[in-house]
Amino acid sequence: MPIPEPSFSLGIEEEYLLVDPVSRDLAADPPKTVIEECARQLPERVSPEFMRCQIEVGTPVCADLAEAAHELAKLRRTVSDIARAHDLEIIAASTHPFGSWRPQKTTERERYEQLRHDIGAPARRLLICANHVHVGIEDGNLRVDLMNQMRYFLPHLLALSTSSPFWEGINTELKSYRLAVFNELPRTGIPEPYAGFNDYEQHLHTLIETGVIEDGTKIWWDIRPSARFPTLEMRVCDIPTRMEDSITIAAIYACLLRMLWRLKRTNATWRRYSTLLINENRWRAMRYGLDDGLIDFGRREMVPYATLLEEILDLIQEDAEVLNCVDEVARARSILQRKTSAHTQIRLYEEGLAAGRTQREALEGVVDWLISETRHGL
Repeated sequence: MPIPEPSFSLGIEEEYLLVDPVSRDLAADPPKTVIEECARQLPERVSPEFMRCQIEVGTPVCADLAEAAHELAKLRRTVSDIARAHDLEIIAASTHPFGSWRPQKTTERERYEQLRHDIGAPARRLLICANHVHVGIEDGNLRVDLMNQMRYFLPHLLALSTSSPFWEGINTELKSYRLAVFNELPRTGIPEPYAGFNDYEQHLHTLIETGVIEDGTKIWWDIRPSARFPTLEMRVCDIPTRMEDSITIAAIYACLLRMLWRLKRTNATWRRYSTLLINENRWRAMRYGLDDGLIDFGRREMVPYATLLEEILDLIQEDAEVLNCVDEVARARSILQRKTSAHTQIRLYEEGLAAGRTQREALEGVVDWLISETRHGL
């Protein structure tokens, strides 16, 4: 019996930081009217995050990438306009260049109170933002099978997205320091492979029945079967500062899933590698981003990222045509050429220091660029 084709519907979630355009610091205690006005203009599309200086947006279920891009642009633009009306700005970056978690005020919600109670200090340090992409995979067993195979490509997607090189004013020398912060939490990172949806649910129910977690929303892996929707949710990426880069990454993710589904229709599968090996590439993507290559496990050698990207684009060419996102997928080459947000932030910071600015002044210049770039193309 042929495997039914999934819908490959799309949903994109982004998290932004609210900043004061004068001090360039985080808005630790923004007016409640910011989130209230967002909720009024964008009902059920905007929600507060763990810290009050954060705002999360989410598109509706979108039939294709063009609809997702339209919806995401509307969300970014509207939230940015509302922030400006309150003398604030938003930045799309996974960490703030110099903001500190210590003075931040947290959102008063039962879920967040429980998070603080269960995890302690690591939860209070979660001054990080991410980009999540949902792709509709209606069959549970197929969802888990594709998750097992998709693990291999997660470092490749992370490398395209990096936007968190700084932490509390320090150049961490990582392109994605966000994941270093997030790794302090339990149930994060690359998931182990599962035999099927029932196998996954049995493990999940063990945690629920023993009172460790309430539900699957507290499984925070880099990729997971969504606890709320019939989707496979990719969570490894930093939030790209340019919205068009978010769209490109979502397009590649959806196309990779369709490519893996095509393989399954012919009784083929992507070779599954150990979590140990995948984690090594995950670390390299965190540390170097696009700069120093990833391991090709089949060749047993380090391969430049540009080569790996071209191989991926070749793999998914047919799928990009079917999903009508050829141009969006091809834009990955432009990310490679101009580099990610993390690269630009570091370059601007170093140029500021070379021009005689203080460390704080150089970092403020980075914030100014993030404010401008977050609205690019809107």
